[in-house]
Amino acid sequence: MSDVQLDELDRQLIEILARDARVSNRKIAIDLGVTEGTVRGRIKRLQQDGLISFTAITSFGLADTTRMAFIGVGVNVSDVRDVAEKIAELPSINAVMITMGRFNVLAICLFNTLDDLLELASNQILAMPGVHHVETSIAVRTTKYNARVVRITEADRARFDLNDDDA
Repeated sequence: MSDVQLDELDRQLIEILARDARVSNRKIAIDLGVTEGTVRGRIKRLQQDGLISFTAITSFGLADTTRMAFIGVGVNVSDVRDVAEKIAELPSINAVMITMGRFNVLAICLFNTLDDLLELASNQILAMPGVHHVETSIAVRTTKYNARVVRITEADRARFDLNDDDA
């Protein structure tokens, strides 16, 4: 995937879709001065290459709970990838990142009760081989939450040299 080369038309197409993924191919074609077939083909290729995807972003209003916790996990360096993958398989976990800093892995979850969070952090994650420390932080008030989290642009790719092998 990191070998895929995007041209200026691809970049413009992605920018339009990032603003409004519901815009019609016809409107995009008119705005970019190309045929609708070109737009359709480019979108299909970008999806097949795993560079874009379309999804409905749900709000907290649809969740059974709006209680969010961040779980920092200290892991033996040799076990980081395996532990991150195992944590990602847990149904109550919404996001998992391998990090640098105080913790090797950071997980985000929604939970109903403190007992549920305790079960997850202490009995499931801390019990995993290679894990030596788990620390939870509970969000008590959310000032801003963007479900899209981050939109990666070409400038970000160049600045951070993003690829799958960095983790």
